[in-house]
Amino acid sequence: MKKAASAVFFVLDRNECCSTFTLAKNIPSSVTIMSKKNPGTLYLFPTPIGDLHQMELIPYNNELLLELDIFFVEELKTSRRYLRKNGYTKDFEEITLNVINEHSKELGYESWLKPILEGKDGGLMSEAGMPCIADPGAVIVAEAHRMGIPVVPLTGPSSIMLTLAASGLNGQSFTFHGYLPRERSERMKKIKMLERQSAEYKVTQLFMDAPYRSHHVYDDLREHLQPTTLLCIGCDVHSQNGYVITKTIAEWREMNWDFNKRNVIFAVGVEKK
Repeated sequence: MKKAASAVFFVLDRNECCSTFTLAKNIPSSVTIMSKKNPGTLYLFPTPIGDLHQMELIPYNNELLLELDIFFVEELKTSRRYLRKNGYTKDFEEITLNVINEHSKELGYESWLKPILEGKDGGLMSEAGMPCIADPGAVIVAEAHRMGIPVVPLTGPSSIMLTLAASGLNGQSFTFHGYLPRERSERMKKIKMLERQSAEYKVTQLFMDAPYRSHHVYDDLREHLQPTTLLCIGCDVHSQNGYVITKTIAEWREMNWDFNKRNVIFAVGVEKK
């Protein structure tokens, strides 16, 4: 007797598949039916960047947050505090908080995302502002795309975009450069190059630095940029003592502002004609 060929079917719903046969018992024994679940979703949760909105989330974001039990975070302590202040009541010992740091790559992001691939939803949170913008969470999102997991960014604050919006500089052509070089000589070369490109292409150049170096960057900009070049400073945006101010370099040279240990976004541009 000729042996029947075996077959495997991947379906979304086993019952629906079986109904295509007269009765489930009529499915040949050589046929294997395996359910193939849709992957879950990786949500990107922005967090407050100042004290004006305290710790509140947009209601839709908050509803999603409270349902999840898989998170990707930078710091355990601040993430747990943030979750609690937004009404999260699940036991932290019963959920998963994956910490993204210099050692986490060795653990393998694929294993972290496997539960989401299998159908659960997860959330990626930044320490402040929009995830993945000048933020280590981008590696998780890149791996999610590679694995075919949907990624959904949620609405929230970004100090970079808020500074640009309030700067009066060109908002149609702009580039964010992240951190400038630490070495002063290299930083000076970068600053002059950004100014030349800004003047030639009418592009706004945005960058930042660590809070303890912000004042040094400010001093370099005042000293080496052209007097007519515009410099916008977004300092501690969305905090009670924050501000966004745009002036020419000549005007900044007449002022002595202290940005030591404050979060600053710098924007360099030319006056819009």
